[in-house]
Amino acid sequence: MRILVVEDEELMADAIAEGLRQETFAVDVAYDGAAALERLAVNDYDVLVLDRDLPGVHGDDVCREVVASGSDVRVLMLTVSTTVAERVAGLTLGADDYLAKPFAFAELVARVRALGRRSRPATPPVLTRSGVRLDPHHRETYRDDRYVGLSKKEFAVLEELLRAEGAVVSAETLLEKVWDENMDPFTTIVRVTISGLRRKLGEPQLIETITGVGYRLA
Repeated sequence: MRILVVEDEELMADAIAEGLRQETFAVDVAYDGAAALERLAVNDYDVLVLDRDLPGVHGDDVCREVVASGSDVRVLMLTVSTTVAERVAGLTLGADDYLAKPFAFAELVARVRALGRRSRPATPPVLTRSGVRLDPHHRETYRDDRYVGLSKKEFAVLEELLRAEGAVVSAETLLEKVWDENMDPFTTIVRVTISGLRRKLGEPQLIETITGVGYRLA
């Protein structure tokens, strides 16, 4: 799942982003509304974590632009205000959820996960296919009841392949969903990660390479 964090307090923005990356999300950061709109125009995000009180282009205006564009991105609005009127106003703009500062990071993660599920076709909380079982919430993976220890990126790639339910997933899609905008589009990191994933999942091999197209889980 790919997330855009928009927060003008840079230390807070970076801390939120790093915490979400630890949860295996791909995260980009913008420190103002104008930069957020630029990224939203060129990248496909699942969730937008949006500070409402941005300087320049206000968070309300970013939210309005998102809604007007017809984007499928889900908006989690952050604000220091705790009044009901403010929360209602934010939701009326088109935000999908609202979280007051200060907040518990665990709650932020839970709300992001919930919104991410809404941005995609419904899937079960535990993903299974061909003897593989992946639990996104507990970040655990098993093959034929054998625990498989995966890196964060291996886990995220496997999750994308499982969510595809046997359909082919291109390397470009994996780059977009698992890594952030700083990743070189010509990198071999997807192929290297797939290789490590195959090795850890063991025999018989489950991940097929469809030449010139991408990868799929048999």
